[in-house]
Amino acid sequence: MVALALGYGVLTGQADAVTKGALDGAASAVELCLAMAGVLCLWSGVMAVMKASGLAVGLSRLMTPLLGWLFPSARRDGEAMEAISANVSANMLGLGNAATPAGVRAARRLQVIHGGGKLACNDLCTFLVLNTASIQLIPATVGGVRASLGAAQPFDILPAVWLTSLSALAVGLLLIKTMQRFGRRRS
Repeated sequence: MVALALGYGVLTGQADAVTKGALDGAASAVELCLAMAGVLCLWSGVMAVMKASGLAVGLSRLMTPLLGWLFPSARRDGEAMEAISANVSANMLGLGNAATPAGVRAARRLQVIHGGGKLACNDLCTFLVLNTASIQLIPATVGGVRASLGAAQPFDILPAVWLTSLSALAVGLLLIKTMQRFGRRRS
């Protein structure tokens, strides 16, 4: 695409405009990265304080009944449940990047619990759906992007985010549970 844009710019005599546009875009990207780095550092620090203070473990206990129902074979594995809970907590705060390390730990632990095979187990599939279509109570990353781009009220999107993420989660979990039951009947 870059080569096509440059070629078109040269052919139409607007190579200077293409170059200026590319440089302006690069500058905007750097500004956005710096603004998002602040948001990411803030919430990653909050997650670290939650873990160090024991709040993450408390939150994990609070979520255990629901998460235990979603992940029946991982219910008794404290390491898996803590990683799943940390991932869900970070996603609820809209911190996809901060949720990633806990998500990777949870996925690895779920595979270990299920024998470490090459095929994804039901719990791992459920976790991926939960992670991908998670409820976001505070979409911090999106709010940070909107604020950095000058939105007067960066969080005025909350009702739409809540409705969309709740709907996506409900449909995703319904489908995964249906597919898991269908798969058991076929085997």
